Amino acid sequence: MKNLSLTLVAGIAFAGIAGAMAPAAMAYDGTHCRAPGNCWEPKPGFPDKVKGSKYDPKHDPKELAKQSAALKAQEERNAKRAENFKKTGKWVYDVAKIQ
Repeated sequence: MKNLSLTLVAGIAFAGIAGAMAPAAMAYDGTHCRAPGNCWEPKPGFPDKVKGSKYDPKHDPKELAKQSAALKAQEERNAKRAENFKKTGKWVYDVAKIQ
């Protein structure tokens, strides 16, 4: 009997919390969507377009080139590892140890 009343009280409390949160979750009505599913809007004071604004990160092309070079080198190392694995049947992580 005690367990039943405890379960009932917990259930009522959960229902109350869920009921209180439901209006907040359903508050957005979608009236400002540009297209179905495209409902992003900038915050007040934030520009519609970031490019050219004070929020534009202005990425350095040299830094971006470093990243693409690192990815290319990674792909080359992985190709060497895979080729070595096909030949020997053993996976060697350190490319310097591959002969």
